[in-house]
Amino acid sequence: MFDNIISVLPEIQIAFGETLYMLVITVGFAVLLGLPLGTILYYSRPGSVIKAPILNALLNGIVNLIRSFPFLILMVAIIPITRLIVGTSIGTTAATVPMVIGAVPYFARFVEQSLLEVNRGIIEAAESMGANHFQIIWKVLFSEARSGIASSITIITVSFLSYSAVAGMVGGGGIGDFAIRYGYYRYQMDVMIFTIVIIIIFVQILQFTGNYFVRKLDKRL
Repeated sequence: MFDNIISVLPEIQIAFGETLYMLVITVGFAVLLGLPLGTILYYSRPGSVIKAPILNALLNGIVNLIRSFPFLILMVAIIPITRLIVGTSIGTTAATVPMVIGAVPYFARFVEQSLLEVNRGIIEAAESMGANHFQIIWKVLFSEARSGIASSITIITVSFLSYSAVAGMVGGGGIGDFAIRYGYYRYQMDVMIFTIVIIIIFVQILQFTGNYFVRKLDKRL
């Protein structure tokens, strides 16, 4: 039993590194692009500070369209875009393209919901004191919603760990691909169980770390 596991440890290390690579790229771009997108969705919604119904309807339509695609179908549908960006549709880097495209609107919607939970009275108080839009966004909205945003980052990190396994099925690599190759195609259930244990431990570490930062950032605690 343990002989099989020991023999594939180098491959597990490579697969785990590929998964980390996909997660770092995906979550990094999701935060970088999804944070401003979610803020614009919040700011342009009916009854908010900026009256831009056309912009809000357009962005909402795009976000809802992308989120409505099952991830495997999204990967196949944007193969031409993936090839245009990275030059190939196979490999770990190529897999990050659909993951980023799927993660940005996902995170943007979380950001919008977190900002909606900010007390409207705090925003109105900042406006009455002459705060401009940038100051309201940075010093009021983000400050008040920071724990919710941190929680959202944790959620998408754990969620897209699962998506990285789907990416592995179409040549993306990663720990999920490794589990499928050895557990499903080669019937080495001991290796598959060991890989699943690694994934479970990794998820627990991610969730624990995320919860820690949420508690630190939450003003109510």
